[in-house]
Amino acid sequence: METKYHVEIKQASKAMKANPEAAAVLKGAVSSKMLSRMKKEYVTCPVVNADVPFLDCFACVSFIRRVKGVVHCAGLEKRLRT
Repeated sequence: METKYHVEIKQASKAMKANPEAAAVLKGAVSSKMLSRMKKEYVTCPVVNADVPFLDCFACVSFIRRVKGVVHCAGLEKRLRT
């Protein structure tokens, strides 16, 4: 996949409401401490032009990688990876 967007990850003071399916996908992959930290992060999604919880972004088909506080996004569509 080719990177179309570089999106900065921002910190929220409280956890944002993420999609329960996205959280379930990550539950076995990351530790609970990392998951609770990810719940307090969000990105401004270039596909839907809105603030999106990082967990939803991480489980999206357009997500490529996260490097040093920046998400590399393919910009294809906003849909959960199955």
